[in-house]
Amino acid sequence: MNYYIEILKASGLKATVQRLTILEVMSDSGHITIDGLYQQINQTHPTLSLATIYKNIVMMIEKKVVVEIPIVGSKSYYELKKQDHIHIICKECGDVRDKEIDPSWHTSSLADDTFSLSYMQINLYGTCLECQ
Repeated sequence: MNYYIEILKASGLKATVQRLTILEVMSDSGHITIDGLYQQINQTHPTLSLATIYKNIVMMIEKKVVVEIPIVGSKSYYELKKQDHIHIICKECGDVRDKEIDPSWHTSSLADDTFSLSYMQINLYGTCLECQ
């Protein structure tokens, strides 16, 4: 819990019960939709509204505490901000997994002199072993 308090403070956000709860559930889940987040939080904090969760997620995205993972043909997933990585997404079950970026990749080669790369998000779509 102290870890999340420090992350929020470093981002200029107050460590409210709502934000701490969102971060804890998000961390435990890895990748989660807003609906999934709401369902889990509602079990222990039934007074926390969906609107409050949305508002806090948007604020934490702006402050780079949380990252939105847009999924083609589905609702976005969200995760705690961490080092750049690839998302492997199963088109059948919707499972989202992280994969480290190969260190031999040179991210600077992905951009040119007219573009300054801030961060990258790569989503790869396929079928997981369980769904094959």
